[in-house]
Amino acid sequence: MEVQEQIENLRNELRTHNYNYYVLDNATISDYDFDMKLKELQGLEEKHPEFFDANSPTQRVGGEVTKNFETIPHEHRMYSLDNSYSKDDLLDWETRIKKLVDGNIEYTCELKYDGASISLTYENGKLVKAVTRGDGFQGDNVTANIKTIKSVPLQLKGDYPDKFDIRGEIVLPFDGFIKMNQARIEQGEEPYKNPRNTASGSLKLQDSGEVAKRPLECLLYNLTGTNLGVGSQFESLSKARLWGFKVPDAAKLVNSIDEVLEFVNYWDIERHNLPYETDGVVIKVNNLHQQDELGYTSKAPRWAMAYKFKAEQVSTKLNSISYQVGRTGAITPVANLEPVELAGTIVKRASIHNADQIEKLDIRVNDYVFVEKGGEIIPKIIGVDLLKRPLDSKTTDYITHCPECGTELVREEGDAKHFCPNYSGCSPQIAGRIQHYISRKAMDIEGLGGETVALLVKENLIKDYSDLYDLTKEQVIPLERMAEKSADNLIQGIAESVKIPFERVLYALGIRYVGETVAKKLAKHYKNIDAIIAASEEDLVNVDEIGIKIAQSVRLFFAQEENRELIEKLKQSGVQLAISAEKLEGQTNKLEGDIVVVSGVFEIVSRNELKKLIEDNGGKVSSSISSKTSYIVAGDKMGPSKKDKADKLGISLISEHDFLLKLR
Repeated sequence: MEVQEQIENLRNELRTHNYNYYVLDNATISDYDFDMKLKELQGLEEKHPEFFDANSPTQRVGGEVTKNFETIPHEHRMYSLDNSYSKDDLLDWETRIKKLVDGNIEYTCELKYDGASISLTYENGKLVKAVTRGDGFQGDNVTANIKTIKSVPLQLKGDYPDKFDIRGEIVLPFDGFIKMNQARIEQGEEPYKNPRNTASGSLKLQDSGEVAKRPLECLLYNLTGTNLGVGSQFESLSKARLWGFKVPDAAKLVNSIDEVLEFVNYWDIERHNLPYETDGVVIKVNNLHQQDELGYTSKAPRWAMAYKFKAEQVSTKLNSISYQVGRTGAITPVANLEPVELAGTIVKRASIHNADQIEKLDIRVNDYVFVEKGGEIIPKIIGVDLLKRPLDSKTTDYITHCPECGTELVREEGDAKHFCPNYSGCSPQIAGRIQHYISRKAMDIEGLGGETVALLVKENLIKDYSDLYDLTKEQVIPLERMAEKSADNLIQGIAESVKIPFERVLYALGIRYVGETVAKKLAKHYKNIDAIIAASEEDLVNVDEIGIKIAQSVRLFFAQEENRELIEKLKQSGVQLAISAEKLEGQTNKLEGDIVVVSGVFEIVSRNELKKLIEDNGGKVSSSISSKTSYIVAGDKMGPSKKDKADKLGISLISEHDFLLKLR
């Protein structure tokens, strides 16, 4: 037998044994025999490097060291999920989606595993990259670490598509977590707090050899891409199993919200017998064509909903209330608690939101309060144990002056929060605005974190984010914990940020009420910062989805001379304050004022490409038909109820071909 054939046979045999053991949980060979075959393969590969394969079973042992994880964009965005907590929430969701799609709706119910989200990309059946969720638009390339996880197939089998992404969760089973902690305690080290955080932290370890020692698993749940050869979510799970992925078999296909709730109620009890952490159930519209019709909001798919299991609650003593100042000057009261374990972590602080919440719950210092994790993430106070209240208890008087700069607080009518109006002289606001500017969803400045920002402000090296571009290596090296390499990375990261596109810069400016979605709307409409600065309140309100509150905030921001000076400094530093010529190319106003619904299956371009063409040419895409709809781009399999509604409202239907002709 030729050496190359011998190597390939060993690789295929080891892949099969690995799949049987780690995916099917059905060992077909002893550990000793597996190790012997692996060593034989390693020996052959070392003698014959010409037959190297990055996806060989021998590559799972790790050893690659990554100093800096490359940030790369997701080809298909990783969205968040909307949450529900009751049957009424689910019924409201069902009502909304039934207005947008025709026909019966089936649902696929899946368990929501609590781990670290990951996106795996396969080309020609081989794993080519693994990227963390990040901000949904881009994440960190952790391929070397993911390759060490035995349940991640490096080479697929069967009738897989040429290229696709598959999303899942990296989890640490309870048994493995316990063993890891036992080993740490024996070595005199602090045990890890919980499986989720440990799994997440494992992905960013610099030595993949260390990751290989951890008993991580990868549970997959969603195929993403084009021409995948599947018609439903449930079918896609079955296909993924056949290709070699570890797909949990708890998923169930149901026909009603009542059946969804039966699934939820069953697993709310049974989840305690599972080997992994779970925090709810994900319900997805099963039919992929219906998913396509439903589309997405700015943050989440309309066709999916997470139902969260009831959050764990504990009681503990409230020792004091402190007040934090945010970047906008908003004051947030924080409860300082007697430390208590909650959902696997030690909780010392909890959110109280605002003065109204304190008054509503009558929260007082020295009370025993009930705390839960909202969505099992952020601890919050949900009530007071009045039976344990001390006799000398006093009501809480909300602060009247800023705890940082002493300025008298203001509270606008209709606003839940108090604010410190000292915009330019309150240090947490200054540092907060800079931290927002450098954050991942904004300028994403590598090598610069919150602690370093606080030091830069404290040392008077910067007073606003425009000053970042004047920093030199010589200025930052003397800072605490700043080595030469760190200083180089910081200065380089700042220099690279001038490439960040205009819509993210606009978000980074920190204008109150201007989040990611609003920033994109404004950037697209006005094209550059000068046009936004010149826009009147009335002009701004006429922009799609911009209300009076946002318009007033934008006008107020640019009315301040110091902010206009800040913009000028950013311009001089080369920051992108206009949409690039490349992005403007191909954009027109041909569809300005048109509100277009896209429905059906298309042949020439995809639904997403159609939507992009509408927006690039000045039109607005709507998910539902109304009297304001200009026309419908109708493809094959458009639902009969949509056609009926269009007829009743007198709205015209045009074909994909005719629509594309309109743009010539």
